[in-house]
Amino acid sequence: MKTSDIARIDELKAQAKRLREDLRHEGVEISHSRALELLAHQHGVRDWNTLHAMAANRMRLRVGDRVSGRYLGQPFTAEIRGMTMLGDGGHRRVTLHFDAPVDVVQFDNFSAFRQRVTGEIGWDGRSKRHTSNGEPQLVVHPV
Repeated sequence: MKTSDIARIDELKAQAKRLREDLRHEGVEISHSRALELLAHQHGVRDWNTLHAMAANRMRLRVGDRVSGRYLGQPFTAEIRGMTMLGDGGHRRVTLHFDAPVDVVQFDNFSAFRQRVTGEIGWDGRSKRHTSNGEPQLVVHPV
């Protein structure tokens, strides 16, 4: 299971609560911890602790957050100015405003500076598109 497929922790706990209530209406009493374990099994993982850790690894980013990373191989610090969840829920389109313009050309006799860029990243903060040397075009980390 991919981390991008997992709901937030608060949503997982709400799912476990609904499962427990549904079972109670059917005459089956289980503890909340047992409901969490059953939910983890439904997600194909060993136990609640594993599911919890996977959900916690989803990178939480919001408009206005400060981030750092690399764009086309160049380091940056920036503010998130826009974010849109893409159709599959596994990727987001982010618009970044760099603190200082970044030269996106790696030739000695030519430069092209960018201060605002838009790219797609997964829940791990990495773009699925890569540069010619195999590195992700965009890598974002919370500051």
